[in-house]
Amino acid sequence: MKFGCTPSDVRFGYYKQEQATRDSLEDGWLHTGDAGYLEPDGHLVVLGRLSDVVHTAEGERYIPNYIENRLKFSPYIKDAAVLGRGRHTLAALICIDKDAVGLWAELRGISYMSYADLSQNPQVIELITSAVRHVNSTLLEKLQLRHFVCLHKEFDPDDGEVTRTRKIRRNVVEERYKPIIDAIYDRKSSVLMRAQVAYESGEVSVIERTLSVQEA
Repeated sequence: MKFGCTPSDVRFGYYKQEQATRDSLEDGWLHTGDAGYLEPDGHLVVLGRLSDVVHTAEGERYIPNYIENRLKFSPYIKDAAVLGRGRHTLAALICIDKDAVGLWAELRGISYMSYADLSQNPQVIELITSAVRHVNSTLLEKLQLRHFVCLHKEFDPDDGEVTRTRKIRRNVVEERYKPIIDAIYDRKSSVLMRAQVAYESGEVSVIERTLSVQEA
């Protein structure tokens, strides 16, 4: 993406960074390093940094963070990790927002014992399915999410899955949730996930939870 600059703008550039200035300014244009497109009505849509662009197996370009942010427009989705690098289809790991979904469930008389119970409730799954389908309606068909899994826990900065500002650490997420990702792309309908849970008392236990793989 690039923006026009006046000659007076061009002579300044980056402070004491001549190479960065040469890389960014060319023939009066500022190259921002962002990816985006113009809509038919002339509005500019910025997708994200060019460095964040990844490709599907068919060579389709997409920016995971752009789709993740659109998913998080839903009050019921706290975090999401979009998958698809080198794959034929896109999918997502989704963390529900316990407070928002818990209130939604309470108003409908839906009982649950834990985050994991709530995330796998059939009515909650349908709620999240609606949110995913809404996002799909805004995406090109080739870049629509085909499957998703509501995780049994939130992404946790203490586990290294997200930063303190909740930026996804993709390598950690893809390694830790590899059994789920494999189940998605092996077209399984569910996957058994084992997780270590630490309680406020200091006790630690291991829980097993069967997670549903959903079509979007």
